[in-house]
Amino acid sequence: MAAPVRAILTTLLFAILLRVPSPASQDAPPADPKFEQLAALITRKMTEYRVPGVAFGVLRDGRTTTRGFGITNAENPQPVTPETVFPIASISKTVTATAIMRLVEQGKLELAAPVKRYLPEFAVKDPAATRDVAIWHLLTHTPGWEGQLTPEDRGIDSLARFAESQKDLPQLAAPGEVWSYNNAGFTIAGRVIEVASGQPIHDALRSLVIQPIGLTHTFTRTEDAVTYRFAAAHRSSGETLTVVRPISRSSTVTAGGVWMSVSDLLAFAKFHLGDGTGPDGTPVLTRASLELMRTPRVAKVGTDDEMGLGWHLRKVGGVMTAAHGGTLGHISLLELVPERRMALAIQTNHSEGWRLIQDVERTALSVLEGRSLDPAQTIGHRGLNETMMNAPIMATQPDPAPYVGVYRRPPLTVAVNIRVENGQLMLDGDTIAFYAADRAIVTSGSSKGNPLEFIRTREGSVGWVRYVGRIARKD
Repeated sequence: MAAPVRAILTTLLFAILLRVPSPASQDAPPADPKFEQLAALITRKMTEYRVPGVAFGVLRDGRTTTRGFGITNAENPQPVTPETVFPIASISKTVTATAIMRLVEQGKLELAAPVKRYLPEFAVKDPAATRDVAIWHLLTHTPGWEGQLTPEDRGIDSLARFAESQKDLPQLAAPGEVWSYNNAGFTIAGRVIEVASGQPIHDALRSLVIQPIGLTHTFTRTEDAVTYRFAAAHRSSGETLTVVRPISRSSTVTAGGVWMSVSDLLAFAKFHLGDGTGPDGTPVLTRASLELMRTPRVAKVGTDDEMGLGWHLRKVGGVMTAAHGGTLGHISLLELVPERRMALAIQTNHSEGWRLIQDVERTALSVLEGRSLDPAQTIGHRGLNETMMNAPIMATQPDPAPYVGVYRRPPLTVAVNIRVENGQLMLDGDTIAFYAADRAIVTSGSSKGNPLEFIRTREGSVGWVRYVGRIARKD
């Protein structure tokens, strides 16, 4: 079949399936009007952003309502259902933190203990950081080193080899000093889980978290996940919708390698909002441990957000939310509102799915809980992209001199170049402007709306810039 004809047929089928409820939802009791309002929004946003498939669900007042929208695969279309499996990418970090807490309760780990107590072979370039970095630093994105480092696939030895290979890794900040999104820290946490549990990571996560909570459509191996109905990732080029091949796989399961259905995501949320027992009443974690995970541990200096153990914490209209997103070709979000015993989950199978999630999340918090983000509220990175399109730009901008410079992320060659051009502060080729002290956004180009935070040293000078959640150190 010619490519243009295939594209036309796919578009027509996509449009039809957007209007057909998934098989799993046809016999379900009618959802409440608020859920239907959000469902209608999802359908509109799928068309606007050309997202072929979405799974969505809400846990509220003890009731779970889920629905699938659209198709799993533009080339081999099946309806998305609440049991369709998606990679949850960085939401996996909340599974990792849950496993760590189980080992803490079993007396096999201490959150305040140094990593080196459990991994004697572990070392980074700075001897003080080698000595001081603790388990809780790994779970709060504050070990202080570059986070976008991933292990080579060496099978069962992947995590061990990675933990042993960081001896030349430099610090961007001291442990606990500056928050910066950090996959490498969660990879090290995976090795700690293996050693403390005495099991390979896939077996450890299954025995510590997946089985006790009763998750039936949750997997840590791609080869298991794809034996169920699963959603393929997509991207768009103009009007052409393309399946992404090969499947994107996280190189570390504890930073981003878990797959889940939306039904399981909400079952996981229900466990975290409950008393810590499994579906059969067996104790899994104490309520105190679950609450500790959602207790602010560090401030994300330069933002209004905080970090718990695995959960990103944000007050929306005075109410604390605990959330995590995930980006790996598929874009997803899990968000808890503990005070309201409410949770929502959104999964998409398109690289632009973060746009849909951003719109639906903000509307859902308003429709379900009457809570809205303030336009000047800093948006912290939670594993998916977020923009601040309505930030109130300051009428008088600060002196640009303290911010100008080159900021680096060793050992990567990535550099953030802040300069002045015609009196305008620039990030590479895009303009930036401040909406609060040391807080700015990109105001032009394809990155418009992305936040930057300039972070000062204890002496008061600008020492780092955090761009889309990751710090670079000023030369």
